[in-house]
Amino acid sequence: MSKRCDVTEAIGRIHDGATIVIGGTGVAQEPDLLLSALEKRFLDTGHPRDLTVLTPMLPGDALGEGGLNTIAHEGLLKRIIGASFSRPRHEKLLDLIRDEKCEGYIIGMGTMVQLMTAAGSGKPGVFTKAGIGSFMDPREQRGGGAMNTRSTTLPVEVMEIGGEDWLFYPAIHPDVALIRGTTADEAGYVSMEEETNTLGMVEYALGTKNSGGRVIVQVKREARGGSLDPRTVRIPGPLIDDVVVHPHQTQLTRSMLDPLSGWNPFLAGALKAPTSDFPPIEPGSKRILLRRAALELQPGDVVNLGAGAATHLPRILHEEGCEDRVIFTNEHGIFGGLMGTVLGGSFVPALNADAIMDSGFQFNFYDGGGLAVAFLGIGEVDAKGNLNVSRFGAEINGPGGFNNIIEKTPRIVFCGTLTAGGLGVSVTEGRIVIEKEGRFSKFVKAVEQVTFNGPRAHRRGQSVKYVTERAVFELREEGPFLTEIAPGINIETQISPYVGFPLRIADDLREMPAAVFDAEPLDLAGRLAPRRGEIR
Repeated sequence: MSKRCDVTEAIGRIHDGATIVIGGTGVAQEPDLLLSALEKRFLDTGHPRDLTVLTPMLPGDALGEGGLNTIAHEGLLKRIIGASFSRPRHEKLLDLIRDEKCEGYIIGMGTMVQLMTAAGSGKPGVFTKAGIGSFMDPREQRGGGAMNTRSTTLPVEVMEIGGEDWLFYPAIHPDVALIRGTTADEAGYVSMEEETNTLGMVEYALGTKNSGGRVIVQVKREARGGSLDPRTVRIPGPLIDDVVVHPHQTQLTRSMLDPLSGWNPFLAGALKAPTSDFPPIEPGSKRILLRRAALELQPGDVVNLGAGAATHLPRILHEEGCEDRVIFTNEHGIFGGLMGTVLGGSFVPALNADAIMDSGFQFNFYDGGGLAVAFLGIGEVDAKGNLNVSRFGAEINGPGGFNNIIEKTPRIVFCGTLTAGGLGVSVTEGRIVIEKEGRFSKFVKAVEQVTFNGPRAHRRGQSVKYVTERAVFELREEGPFLTEIAPGINIETQISPYVGFPLRIADDLREMPAAVFDAEPLDLAGRLAPRRGEIR
């Protein structure tokens, strides 16, 4: 018997006060038809009301429509718990939180996915060290991940186990899951052959179903029962209650990648795209800092790439034909391939991925110490080496998977320009020229919010560097030390005025490698030999 259901009927079963987990991130795997139906029902009837919404990721990438905009209504939303937010994408939602019209809490992305696994497997919750010493630690000022003063029921506490402090998040049991795939058969088995990522869909379904809740999946098509290749099934039928078919579902929401079919096989792993004529990164500050960051790679490294400039690091290696010398990954399940090459530089999907893994696996891999090095963006850096990537005034970003990524990674490289807002640079005869200074300094006296705790990282023996287009800093006991400057840069006029704390200069200060500023290759192939898979 088919589990196919009309979208109005499926959404109509959601009761007032329900706890809902929503799948998707950015334009990938957004259950857009389900979300628009939920919003329409509330606007038409005033129900469902007082929902608790769990958003481990950030569904919706359009400005002012879709995604989390659909739940941004006073009365509909009582409480939101998420890992990532975006004012440009979801201004109404963040205004609702700012104006104290609902509660808001931030939990790291990996921990949220693991909470769904805990709910589905009968565990009491999740113990983690990811987030200790950050704004998610309830012992810190305005800690516990609370987003406003109304948010007083913190989702986390500190517990001591074996003489060590852990953050403990009690399991959350959803009443409803709104998820998506590509094809469902009549028995509810779901495949994801056209999706760019699989994300946490199976974890959300498991956590909801085994909590006694209802799982609603949006798919592009329904197939005859038993006709799916079992190797492509990512969610088994017993976890699914309602199948809503959206025949106009595109691979990437509001995507124009292929208006005829609505999907790109090179992003889904069905085919590999030729890349020989892929354009290099244009000259400028991003190219300079990425070339310097690439020198931190070691042969065979398993690498995480975060949002921002770091996403484009594979393109530097691709230019020199050696992207196979390390293994690039991201928090959204990608192993291998070229991230930052499509969708305006999005780091969610990848061109020519080697593997597309579920979120549960990816974060367990990270939490267990599977990474050798992480390259992440720079928001703010302070005198202690703390980093903020999660809150800037009215712009609340959240950390995403940041804290799970950094917790066990021995080498961390933060990548970003020294200043932001209009910075313009060029290179003349191997020397950098600051043509126009940025309006905002990223190195400040004290960060607005601690996402990364510098002193804790140093105590734990992690190697931390901050790579910019004109200087490299290294985290030491006292804080960041200037260890490298670009040729042509004056410390007194072009670095010190843009560092909001007394500049510490290393005794072994040196120039950044001259090759970084050349037009010629860096010989990364030689630096990263032997090739992946060869006996070392």
